[in-house]
Parts: sequence; C-alpha cells; structure tokens
Amino acid sequence: MKSFVRKWIVAIRAPFFTASVIPVLVGTALAWNMTGRFDWLKFILVLIGVPMFNAGTNLANDYYDHKTGNDEANLTPTPFSGGSRMIQKGVVPPRHMLIGSFVFFGLGSVIGLYLNAVTPGNLILYLGIFGLLTGFFYTATPVLIGYRGIGECIVGLDLGVLAVIGAYYVQAQSLNWSVFWISLPIGFLVAAILYINQFPDYDADKAVNKKHLVVRLGKKKAVYGYYLLIAATYLVIAGSVIFKIVTPFALISLLTLPISLGAIKILKTNYDKITELIPAQAKTIQTHLFTGLLLSIGLVIGRIL
Repeated sequence: MKSFVRKWIVAIRAPFFTASVIPVLVGTALAWNMTGRFDWLKFILVLIGVPMFNAGTNLANDYYDHKTGNDEANLTPTPFSGGSRMIQKGVVPPRHMLIGSFVFFGLGSVIGLYLNAVTPGNLILYLGIFGLLTGFFYTATPVLIGYRGIGECIVGLDLGVLAVIGAYYVQAQSLNWSVFWISLPIGFLVAAILYINQFPDYDADKAVNKKHLVVRLGKKKAVYGYYLLIAATYLVIAGSVIFKIVTPFALISLLTLPISLGAIKILKTNYDKITELIPAQAKTIQTHLFTGLLLSIGLVIGRIL
C-alpha cells in the first residue's frame, strides 16, 4: 500500500502543488481582508479541489507527452522539468496515467459542483469547466495548447487569475477589480515557473514541434521574457499599493526580490546549460511560493490592523 501511494505521489507531482495552493491562500486572504468573510469548510474544499485539477492535468500531460514522444525525446530531464518520468521508467503504465487523470478531474469536479451549489450564480461552474478543459487539453490531441505558444498564458490564467478569483468568490460571494489586480502577480510567477522549465526541455520540445515561447524565441532571446514576468510581478504589487487597491502590508511580499534576482542572474549566464540552470528553476518556485505566502500574510495583517 505504501509503495502504491508513494508511486502516485510521484506521478501526480504532489511536491509541486504549491502552484495550486498559493492562489487559494491569496484569494481567501484577500476575501477576508476586504469583506471579513471566512468559511473554513469552503476554504478546505477549495484547497483540495484546485490541486485535484492540478493532479489531473499533470497525469494527462504525462500521458500525452508520452504519446507524442516528447518525454521519450527528453534525454536531460531535471528535478523540475521533463515530466514525472513514471511512464518512461516503467513504473506506471500509460493507460493507468490516463485513468488516474480522469479520477482526479472527477474528484475535483465533485468538489467544484458542491461549491457552485452553495455559492450564488454559476461562476465556480464556469471556472471549473474552463480549468478542466484547458488542463486536459494542454497536451491532449488534437488541441495541444502547450504546443501552440499560448501555454504560458493559459497556465498563468488557470493557476493565477482564475484560481485567485475562484477562491475569493467562494468566500466573499461577490467580485471587484481588486481581486483581478492582486491575482496578476501570482499568474505571472506561475507562468515564470513553466517558462524557465522550458529551457532545459528545449531540444526535446523542438524535436516534437512543441512550439512554446522559448522554442519560438530561441533560448537567448527568451531570457528577456523571464525578466518581463518577474518585473511585472513586483510592479503590479507595488502599483496595487500605490493606487490603494490593496493594503500597504502587501509590500512585505517584495522581500522575495533577492530570490528572483538570484534566478535572473543564473538564467542570464546559464540559459543554454542544463545542470547549471537547475538552481534558477528552484529559485523561481521559491519566489512564487514565498511571494504568495507573504502576500497572504500581508493581507491578513492588513485586516487585523
């Protein structure tokens, strides 16, 4: 039983669920900051539901990247890119990965349908349908979202803007422009995680015609795209405070700037290398994680004080 659980923890890439947990924390904290509303049960359900969709997406991606030959062509996977490798290692049969994807999407959908039923309107339903379809068809044929140069935008939208909005709406049961603006930095950072992970996957992705932005731009030019995502993150946070969209305590999230600058420095000199780039991948994940956590804490402090 332990080996079974351990196998699927690796397959769904559970250690990287911070990408789906952070937007839930930010959206929930903003809802409490602005409305004073907080429901523990709804919070826990969203905290489970969004990662369920994330797991379904990861399993579907591994299955279809296997079908296209993408993961087999990747001879230099890193701890952060190249898929879970469970199919390539013969640990999980491809068919089981696809079935697992359906199971996790199904579990997430059940949670989503309940939340939609206890929340005004059908916003949660629409967000869930969009998240399911874009998650599954990110690498599924014939849509292949991740192969068409728009994958970064879709991931930033799903695990940034829409996840924050959904978590906020479940609690506040209303919307305003503040939630949109504060969701953008989370979207930029989760897109940055995907973006930097495309550098070590470049050769394999190019070989199977996976034309994401790094392949389209080329590694050298693509470096500037990463700079833009990081800069936009901090500029939006600072601007949101300057224009009084959110509490000034949100500025504590800028404390992660040294981490992101460290990633930039590594990427600048090692964009065409594999092993040397791994620390930049790790720092990008840390930037997303700690920026989101500090932003959430700032929003909570802002409400208390």
